[in-house]
Amino acid sequence: MGRRVIFVAVLGMLAGAAWLAVAADAPKGTAAPTPWKIRGQLEEACSCNAACPCWFGSKPSKMTCGGGQVLFIEKGMYGNVPLDGLAMANMVQSPEGKGMMDSFGNWNFSYLYLDEKAKPEQREALQAIANQVLPMKASAKVEVRNASIIRTIEGKEHKISLGEYGNFSGHVMEGGMGGSPKITNPPGADPLHKEYMQGTTTKMAYNDADQNWSFEGSNYMFGTFTLDSAQYEKYAAGLAQKMQPKK
Repeated sequence: MGRRVIFVAVLGMLAGAAWLAVAADAPKGTAAPTPWKIRGQLEEACSCNAACPCWFGSKPSKMTCGGGQVLFIEKGMYGNVPLDGLAMANMVQSPEGKGMMDSFGNWNFSYLYLDEKAKPEQREALQAIANQVLPMKASAKVEVRNASIIRTIEGKEHKISLGEYGNFSGHVMEGGMGGSPKITNPPGADPLHKEYMQGTTTKMAYNDADQNWSFEGSNYMFGTFTLDSAQYEKYAAGLAQKMQPKK
């Protein structure tokens, strides 16, 4: 069974930092940001070994950490704009030898893919949310494209297609004491990654942004989320305090 999805790329702490960058750019005295809320599921995969070390402040398993986050919006609103069933995708890659927490503002690229069936006002809404939740300002090399984004589930295998640009499939691991491994509040967590189940990819491919990826048995994550603009405003304020001593 096919579902349209949000294919969104590999980072937590940077998402809040990206929100801060957007807030800093806003002119003084402008209207308050548009409130939004989305509920759905997260699919994520990257080139690192499971579990992705970047979420714990460690170096990537390979020279770079490259991958993407996938958000399935079941219900969503941006102001008065409905977002139910729409999709958006973000793919990124860190510089060589650096994890995501050391890469803000210096990613090799950050590409956003918007659901091709979204209306113009819905595409604007999805991109506005991406500017808060995803590291869209973490790279000088940023592109926004329309794409057909589809998910199919066959047994335990989740398969994501990003149109002509790439795809991945993955499955949640089996825990040693039964059930599935669950990671809660890793050091790099943002509201989107507060909790997720750990898995591995069967395959991962990507052929945009001058890349030609082909990975097997790498990191895969699955989770559910309920996010809103108030959460990210609070998260960004807390992150600003944490980053202050580093200035």
